[in-house]
Formats: sequence, C-alpha cells, structure tokens
Amino acid sequence: MALDLTKNHVEQLLDALVEQGWYEWPNAVTDDLCSALLAEVESYDEEGELKRAGIGRGDKHQLNQDVRRDKIKWLDGNTTTQQIYLQQMAELQYQLNRALFLGLLEYECHFALYKKGDFYKKHLDSFRGRANRMVTTVLYLNPDWQPDWGGELVVYSEDSSQRLAVITPEMGKMAVFMSEQVPHEVLPTRQARVSIAGWFRCNASIAGQIDPAY
Repeated sequence: MALDLTKNHVEQLLDALVEQGWYEWPNAVTDDLCSALLAEVESYDEEGELKRAGIGRGDKHQLNQDVRRDKIKWLDGNTTTQQIYLQQMAELQYQLNRALFLGLLEYECHFALYKKGDFYKKHLDSFRGRANRMVTTVLYLNPDWQPDWGGELVVYSEDSSQRLAVITPEMGKMAVFMSEQVPHEVLPTRQARVSIAGWFRCNASIAGQIDPAY
C-alpha cells in the first residue's frame, strides 16, 4: 500500500514543483489505503467528531461560512491506517528535502469532508515569508467520482489572474503545490467529497498547537 515514489513519478513531481509550483498526481495512493481512510472519515462523521473548519489563526481565527464550509478532523496517528499514510508522507518529505533542500521539519494533516453545497473560496495556505507551511498536499478519497458532481480543486497563477488547472477529486489522486505561491479554491460540490489536506512545515507548530487551516 505504498505511495508511488518510483523514480519516474518523483522526478515528475520535483520538476513540476520547480517549474510551475504545482503537480497533479493520479493514482498516487492505492485504492485499498484510500478506502480504509475513507471508512475512518465516515465513522468520525457518524460519531459527530468532525468540526467546522475556520480561517485565519490566533486572534484572527474565525468561522466564516461565506469563505469555507468543510468539516475537519486532524490525523493523530492513533490508528494503523493513519500510521501507514503518515509514514508514506514522511518518505515524501525525505524526497523533497533531498532534492529541493527545503528544510522541511514536520507534516500535519486533517481529514476534510465537504457535503453537498460546500466550498472553499480562493486562498493561500501560507503567507509569503512566514516560512511555516511550505508544501501542500491534498489526497482525494472519493470512489467513482463523476464529472458533473463538482468539487474540483482550481489552481490559479501566482497573481490569481489565470486558472492553471481544474483537478477532479478522484480516489487516489494527490495534488501537491507550494503553499506560499499557489492560490486555489474548492468549487461547490454536489456530492459528499472527502480529502486529506496536509502541509509540510519548515518550523514546528507554535506552542505545540497546529495552525488552523487557511
């Protein structure tokens, strides 16, 4: 159930991050692992453990359903399935550091559930120069996703003037992009849509607390 870190895929990923700042990675993670992760999210949802996501951090953290409407739960590595995924991301972190000298120190991630009508308007995952979140990953857990269900990830040029990609949230696909330079949004979904959003960081979580997602 390993992340597909064959030489060819790693080289494609690294080249894309350097040249354009983002990469669409089909079949990055096996369906078996994605299905196991999806089952966890569905269980958490049934048990009411997913929480409404906010924007900003610290004193500026707020719930704003005009900007984002997903619900989240942070991965803590307390299940075997999560441990497998987090180990695979640790290997990806090693590859990124070895090739691009990014100095990535840790990885944080959360499940994200978008129900019918939910969205997340255009934003950046980190402010330039903050040197906290450096590389964003989004793994999709949705089997048999249909083109008319919406929920795509839209990647924009650095100045937000152009759409560079519209990425469908198909199971096993991963989007990887530079957190400080790639504006993006999640279009309204017409079906429940599940992903794992994660960030490789160049510093530790402040005072042991993970920054709320932007």
